[in-house]
Amino acid sequence: MMQHLTVVDHPLVQHKLSILRQKDVSTAGFRRLLREISLLLAYEVTRELELTTMRIQTPMCEMDAPTLEGKKLALISILRAGNGLMDGILELIPGARVGFVGLYRDPETLKPVEYYYKVPRELDARMTIVVDPMLATGNSSVAAIDMLKERGAVNMRFLCLLAAPEGVDRMREAHPDVPIFTAALDERLDDHGYIVPGLGDAGDRMFGTK
Repeated sequence: MMQHLTVVDHPLVQHKLSILRQKDVSTAGFRRLLREISLLLAYEVTRELELTTMRIQTPMCEMDAPTLEGKKLALISILRAGNGLMDGILELIPGARVGFVGLYRDPETLKPVEYYYKVPRELDARMTIVVDPMLATGNSSVAAIDMLKERGAVNMRFLCLLAAPEGVDRMREAHPDVPIFTAALDERLDDHGYIVPGLGDAGDRMFGTK
């Protein structure tokens, strides 16, 4: 059984994350670092992909070579900030199917509100990786995974850049069968639902809208 929370403590991930957190990093620099980190995180989150073998011909001889089994995996971005993680993962897995769940957080209740949903078919036959840079309250993530399970997804992972203990607990309570992969487990949430020490609003910093 895969553990519920995996913090990817690879030195390159941690070093790049420390630069990314700094408030004076440019929009272009933020995007570049986020793409680089997401590519590294993708190695960990896809570690359990199933393999089979196929017969190939090398310059020397024939061999049974390992290859991915089953349908191509599905990457689901929680809009809008999830798209920043998507770029790096697609560099590593360009054949992945891609879907989008549009949710925004009501500033008063901190509850998620759906405004868009479009995902690949046959989620029941695909590993599905849900991406969102920040696992803060966990409300949006839980809502997105609820929606995906309703459409048949069963083999899921959640990938984020930063997680707060409150969000991890909320996810564990609602979806204990969905492992979380993150670059860091931060201290707490502030009164506005932002992760501390965090890095601010990932969407604003990524798109230059702050």
